[in-house]
Amino acid sequence: MSELVAVTGAEGFIGSHLVEELVAQGHRVRAMVLYNSFGSWGWLERLDEDVMANVEVQLGDVRDAGSVMNLMRDVDVVYHLAALIAIPFSYIAPRTYVETNVGGTLNVLEAARTLGTSRIIQTSTSEVYGTARVVPIPETHPLQAQSPYAASKIGADKLVESYHLSFGLPVVTLRPFNAYGPRQSARAVIPTIISQIAAGNSIIKLGSLDPTRDFTFVKDTARAFVAVGIGEAARVEGKTLNAGSGRDISIGDLVLRIANIMGEEIEVVADSPRQRPADSEVMRLLADSSAMTEATGWSPSVTLDQGLAMTCEWLSDPENLAGYKTAIYNV
Repeated sequence: MSELVAVTGAEGFIGSHLVEELVAQGHRVRAMVLYNSFGSWGWLERLDEDVMANVEVQLGDVRDAGSVMNLMRDVDVVYHLAALIAIPFSYIAPRTYVETNVGGTLNVLEAARTLGTSRIIQTSTSEVYGTARVVPIPETHPLQAQSPYAASKIGADKLVESYHLSFGLPVVTLRPFNAYGPRQSARAVIPTIISQIAAGNSIIKLGSLDPTRDFTFVKDTARAFVAVGIGEAARVEGKTLNAGSGRDISIGDLVLRIANIMGEEIEVVADSPRQRPADSEVMRLLADSSAMTEATGWSPSVTLDQGLAMTCEWLSDPENLAGYKTAIYNV
């Protein structure tokens, strides 16, 4: 039976893939897109017509309580993805991260209380753990904010936790580990690498090459969202669940693997503007997703090489590459 599902941040990278997955599984989607004077619907504009026939786009702003209330009326499930995400920009404009990530989440929670929403899925991030103290990282790992972005997401997650404990709100917090794939912005490392190579650059500028990350293909991440929001997810209400591949790779090894997939010889140069402050750099992230698998049956199905190959193919298309500013550092 079809449900009406709301998605904040639907125009973004993960949001657009989630919209596709929800429609593929027979659901109708009310999609909040951040209002802008260009009238842009972000990545939703690139989805197939048969997908968008099941999507109602609502322009708004998660920071505005009225926008959020209008989005959530008569909706069974709300996926809250809207957030400011780029870590480097959080050093420049930390207040906007608090207003959007914490304040926006508060608006979603208050609307859910008022409307009696059946289920709310909060989008967390592996960055809330900081550098891993134990690996793989379980959900019980201490939280450590090594950037203003991470601090804002910890604040949002804790608000969600408090509303469950204080008011019995039916929430689930999903904590994805480093999603990647088609449509990701150049502020992330994988599209930064691929777009520079695809543009014909032989010298690839990056930040630190030593940190390791647990990369998860975005289609698998979208399936994880559906797994905790639809059907049997009542079993996980009130919980926080990791969603990662369970394998990590250093950025240095990653760039060599991508170059090999693309058949190019490159030189990697450490670019100082791209370096995080020393104490802010998260050195290792590696997910323990066993609780997620046990609760929902979800597990990733796309290997890193498969996902990288699909991402390289997508970004090597001239129409897609044209949207990436490969000559500058994208904060």
